[in-house]
Amino acid sequence: MTLAELNALPEEAAREELRTCCASSRWVSEVAARRPYPRLDALLAVSDAALAVLGWDDVLEALAAHPRIGQRVTGADRESAWSRREQSGMDAATDDVRAALAEANAAYEERFGHVFLIFASGRSDVEMLAAARSRLDNDEPTERRVVHGELTRIVRLRLERLFG
Repeated sequence: MTLAELNALPEEAAREELRTCCASSRWVSEVAARRPYPRLDALLAVSDAALAVLGWDDVLEALAAHPRIGQRVTGADRESAWSRREQSGMDAATDDVRAALAEANAAYEERFGHVFLIFASGRSDVEMLAAARSRLDNDEPTERRVVHGELTRIVRLRLERLFG
């Protein structure tokens, strides 16, 4: 898809395309409403600004669309394909690392009440496991800031893949 195609779409179709990059309804509304975009950098700037002001409930809405790190994503849709690609560092993970990551995911969800989110692109299985364990030591405000930053990086990457 090109930016010109996004710009030309009816509102709801544009929202559906954008929703694959971020499932926050507030973000989708803001980014869709600011069309047309002359260049990718303009879209990225609007996206970053919209993400920066998301409330925690909006972030949780976005998180609900993300699979657990290490969980095999099987869907045939674009978002599932992106998740598989982003988590490709898990492809060679041993059973021990997978089990440890499942334990870390469970502990994280118990502590913070939502899925562990990490910008997984380019990270190995061991790096993701170490990050999950390390972030369990964060207090809630710190972890919310980290999650917000990770979400911003993921959305940016997905927008670049879709429109770059």
